Amino acid sequence: MDMMCYAVYDSTSTSSAGISNTLCQQPALFCGTLLFLVSLHLLLRVNKMANEDVEGGGSVVNAASGKAGEIDMSSCCASCGIAVDDIKLTTCDADCKLVRYCSVACQRDHNPQHKEECKKFSDELLFAQPESTHIGDCPICFLPFAIYDGSGSIRKLMTCCSKAICNGCCYANGLRERNASLDTCPFCRHPVPTTKAEVVANTMKRVQVNDPVAMRQMGIRLNGKGDYGSAFEYLTKAARVGDASAHFHLSLMYWEGEGVEKDEEKEVYHLEQAAIAGHPQARFNLGSIEWNNGSKERAVKHYIIAANLGYDKSVEFLKKGHSRGLVSKEDFASALRAHQAAVDAMKSPGRDAAAAEQARRRNIK
Repeated sequence: MDMMCYAVYDSTSTSSAGISNTLCQQPALFCGTLLFLVSLHLLLRVNKMANEDVEGGGSVVNAASGKAGEIDMSSCCASCGIAVDDIKLTTCDADCKLVRYCSVACQRDHNPQHKEECKKFSDELLFAQPESTHIGDCPICFLPFAIYDGSGSIRKLMTCCSKAICNGCCYANGLRERNASLDTCPFCRHPVPTTKAEVVANTMKRVQVNDPVAMRQMGIRLNGKGDYGSAFEYLTKAARVGDASAHFHLSLMYWEGEGVEKDEEKEVYHLEQAAIAGHPQARFNLGSIEWNNGSKERAVKHYIIAANLGYDKSVEFLKKGHSRGLVSKEDFASALRAHQAAVDAMKSPGRDAAAAEQARRRNIK
């Protein structure tokens, strides 16, 4: 027995030694073989862990994050857990982006479990304070755009490049070009259109490349002419690519029933999308809807966010709410300070000069 064992051991040792000598003599072959064996070992181990988790009712390892205990919702149905091609998966109807489903039946079955989480996430997203308004900053002076208050022009939209330029920069550009007898865009230096036909032609060029600003402006223009069907089409296209103003104008169409049936649910949806993007008037309108529905606490939250963006009308409503005891002294004072800071950030000597020139021209007329 001992001899047999020794013989087997000796034969194996000789074979192993032969293989070792061969691999040592060929370093490239040795490295390649070692890498293959390590990769194979890791692959078998990961597959084993995944199978154990699925069979035991556990969670699948998230390949994207590398963390165990997390289901990769980009490729798995939140209800049945089956991995499906991304193209075949649909998101939650509330568009919360938290879960995806492989079928309507799975979505219906999982809805009671997901509803509370979805509502919480939606409120967190809705009531988050935007960093700025939806119109952002002037691309020339980099100061935040002022919010239109009906007193005069605060910015000019250039149809050649779809850039909005503040009145201060437009005024400075006009002074610069006056002596040179020029009339060009302050941003791209393209000649400014002199007729409505040129304006429309410039806008359509931008529409053809799916410019959301141009599509929105075309929708507003057609809506003003009473062509509600075409206006709705253009505004919808602009809203799909994230244009906040397009969402706001769609909310007005659903509120007034222009070209579409009146639909409060869709009106609120578009208002929420615009408000999340920083549209102060959309935020104010949401506050008014919540106030009329009796949700005073949610209404006050909307008014505070709009006031923080520099929206004057929200301050008036917060003042009334404070007098009725619906807004605390601390919240009211904080909103006033944030509102004043936002308004001050929108001011500049150039914009003041442009406003003075506009007032002078109105007095002449």
